[in-house]
Amino acid sequence: MRKSPFILLLGLLTVACSVAQAKPTLTVAYAGSMGVVMDRHIDPNFAQTHDASIHGIGQGAWALARLLAAGQLHADVFVSVTPGPMQLLISEGLVQHAVPVASTQMVIAYSPKSRFAARFAQAAQGKQAWYRILESKGLRFGRTDPATDPQGRNIILSFQLAALYYRQPNLVKTILGPLRNPRQIFTEPSLLSRLESGQIDAVAGYLSAVRSHHLPYIRLPDEINLGEPAYMQSWYNRASFSVQAAGGKTVQVKPQPLVFYAAVLGKARHPRLAHDFVNFLRSPAAQAMFHATGYSPPQGHPLS
Repeated sequence: MRKSPFILLLGLLTVACSVAQAKPTLTVAYAGSMGVVMDRHIDPNFAQTHDASIHGIGQGAWALARLLAAGQLHADVFVSVTPGPMQLLISEGLVQHAVPVASTQMVIAYSPKSRFAARFAQAAQGKQAWYRILESKGLRFGRTDPATDPQGRNIILSFQLAALYYRQPNLVKTILGPLRNPRQIFTEPSLLSRLESGQIDAVAGYLSAVRSHHLPYIRLPDEINLGEPAYMQSWYNRASFSVQAAGGKTVQVKPQPLVFYAAVLGKARHPRLAHDFVNFLRSPAAQAMFHATGYSPPQGHPLS
């Protein structure tokens, strides 16, 4: 007996739904500053070539690492910035091996809508001191929380180094105020969006994220930007501070390489696909995406 068009259509829809349901979903937790390259480039490309769906979770890397360690968050892949968050998961037995996939450096980014934009543009040309502009009355400066985010910690370390480099002992206190200044701290995913909209005038952040958002910025000397490995022991280690992290524990913060590491988590629901994803991050195709969005090549050695 000939089936009606409605029954045939229903059958096709049922098959399509079954195929969609069969497609695996890979959960990738990544440092929030990587939002543009992950959401717009890496994830869609991998999903298409591997017939999978990607569920991305972008937050401060320390916050993600602690959620993963506590079992409050489950993911297949973790991509961190600086070794610290990844080393936490290695010590907890949740990660066996992590590989560098990109690197970056600290810069000062400013909003083209800011009333200070012309002065920042002059500073980018070396005609003004960038820190003097940040000291201006009424300037709205943004950063992330040093208790939960490596970028928030690196901003403070960079400013400590700037104080030494420019011989301005009050620079950190004058510009940043308290280490966890509630008037300056925003979530990592929202920080550059606020800068783009003009809600804040300037931020200190990663060159990779700033260039991904096509925002104007001021380069910092190698002695300040935390991106030159040769200075790690001879100069960067002069900066340090203590901050109260999750659970009330006080931790001593020292500079670490601004390297992005990727790893498969031990409890990954899709381990084979997770390994493919980490390998893809180091492939020429993904490295071209990193380069196009402002990242530098990976540096350093694997972690284990």
